[in-house]
Amino acid sequence: MGSLTRLVVTPLTEKCYLTIITALHNKLGANPHGPAGTGKTESIKDLAKILGKYCIVYNCSESNDIKMLEKLFIGQVTTGSWICFDEFNRIDTEVLSVIATILSNIRSALLEVSQYLEFHGKTFTLNHNSGSFSTFNPDYLARSELPDNVKQFFRPIAMVIPDYQIITENLLFTQGFLKAPEISKKMSVIYDICSQ
Repeated sequence: MGSLTRLVVTPLTEKCYLTIITALHNKLGANPHGPAGTGKTESIKDLAKILGKYCIVYNCSESNDIKMLEKLFIGQVTTGSWICFDEFNRIDTEVLSVIATILSNIRSALLEVSQYLEFHGKTFTLNHNSGSFSTFNPDYLARSELPDNVKQFFRPIAMVIPDYQIITENLLFTQGFLKAPEISKKMSVIYDICSQ
């Protein structure tokens, strides 16, 4: 695959990584939420890359039905991959309630250290390295809050605006700039002025 790009690790990224790892240890998923452009999905993908996990980003919409999502969950638990449900709160509430039941069955099997998962009368091999994650932007209109029966399976992570000075400084250092700290301060001030 060659030399792939990586995220610049900021204090926000570290907090996100620690919360995800703690959630996985407790057999839960994680739910980074916050405004657009804060690195919710990218943080999950980058941590998966660090840990050598196959991460699938699934863009949720109102048209998602439960059969499609059941296949995703079965594939996830049998292969040990990670699934990131991007914009999770776009899914209909009826479908989310069924997802809560699926997540409950998976977590129960993980807590019992079972080798198999019973699902609709079929038995699947359970890989204990799998992980489920969801992201959503609470600022978008016409999107509902996650129901409590779904929220209980995801540890929340509040993602805020990242520190652009640290990111710019690291990017400048990788390009060979010797005065990266001074330049990054100026560039972050310009970015703040332009974004207002």
